[in-house]
Amino acid sequence: MKRWLIIWCLLFGFSATAFSQTLEMEDLRKNRERTLKELNETNKKLNKTLKSAKNSLNELNSITAEIRQQRNLISKINREIAVINRRQRAVKDTIYLLQKDLTAKKRSYANAVKRMGHQRSEYDELMFIFSASSLSQSYRRARYLKEYSAWRKRQAAEIAERKQQLEVLQKQLAKSVAEKNAVLKERNAEAEVLKKQEGSKRTLIAGLKKQEKQLKREIDRKRKQAEALDRKLEQLIAEEERKSSTRADKTEGKNSTAQQRSTKGYKMTKEELALSGSFEKNKGKLPFPLSGSYKIVAHFGRQKHPELRYVQTENSGIDIETTPGTKARAVFNGVVSRIFVTPGYNSTIIVRHGNYLTIYANLSEVYVRAGEKVSTGQNLGKIYSDSQDGNRTILTFQLWKERTKLNPELWLNL
Repeated sequence: MKRWLIIWCLLFGFSATAFSQTLEMEDLRKNRERTLKELNETNKKLNKTLKSAKNSLNELNSITAEIRQQRNLISKINREIAVINRRQRAVKDTIYLLQKDLTAKKRSYANAVKRMGHQRSEYDELMFIFSASSLSQSYRRARYLKEYSAWRKRQAAEIAERKQQLEVLQKQLAKSVAEKNAVLKERNAEAEVLKKQEGSKRTLIAGLKKQEKQLKREIDRKRKQAEALDRKLEQLIAEEERKSSTRADKTEGKNSTAQQRSTKGYKMTKEELALSGSFEKNKGKLPFPLSGSYKIVAHFGRQKHPELRYVQTENSGIDIETTPGTKARAVFNGVVSRIFVTPGYNSTIIVRHGNYLTIYANLSEVYVRAGEKVSTGQNLGKIYSDSQDGNRTILTFQLWKERTKLNPELWLNL
């Protein structure tokens, strides 16, 4: 009996321990699930915050570009108003001189008529001629009357002409005043738009300053993506240089003039050399890499934000915001060199123009193939629209000469 009691106690103790361990395991499992859930929620919040920071930064860039465009527009309107003001002053000065001349002519005409008599008839004129003391005096009097009559007619005609000129100028002045009022109204409306944009910008900046850490993370993420794109481009350009050197070595013996050799860099054929020269001659005249409305939201080179002291970016090209559905188009004749995909930039197309290259990044659809010849203005692909950022549509456009990055804004016809 004692033995059974001991066994029973042991079994009970084991069951209690097992039950206790089961409860502990259940608690641990629940804690783990709760921790995982909290971690997922934290990650979601972080991603949402990062997305919010990204969207806010994009919105800030967009509004900054809009404000720049708005200020340019107001500046153009101000120049237009200045031209109208100068034109008005010129018209007013001319009116003043014409009125002065007209008054003088009227006075002169009136005095002449008064001197000759208001009611002089043909009989009086004949008596004036024949009452002369000699024939020569009669001739002089007749010629005088004839010249006087012609002068009076000219004066009357000139007075009528001056009146007509004044009427035309008065109408021009009235039209100019109406035009100026319309332009002033437009300027005031645009100034109101600018005021709202600047208000939105201030609100955005205040919000961004509150999420400085998240914004720094987003900027760092974008910087790493841009650096990855640059590394990929440099790698592909280096590969093409090696291939061109191999091609040049193979053909050099057969035809020494077939290739344009250089100490280093891409080895161009005669056709590529001609294309490169033509591309270079069109500096400042190249068509824009997309059609329709746009704004440049990120410029070439190192840019320090005027409001956010911790925001500094290094851009290898320009970022162009446009409307959803817009296509990227070739800025010059060339050959599609490479098509590839990189994180943050979706599909990217490189078009070669001799030893110049144009890069079109952030495409959702591609309409061309590697090795295909393209012409100026040809659609290359559809620009990606970010559905998580209000369908914001941004094309990244770069221009390289071999491995040197160039400022696209100096080459495009803006």
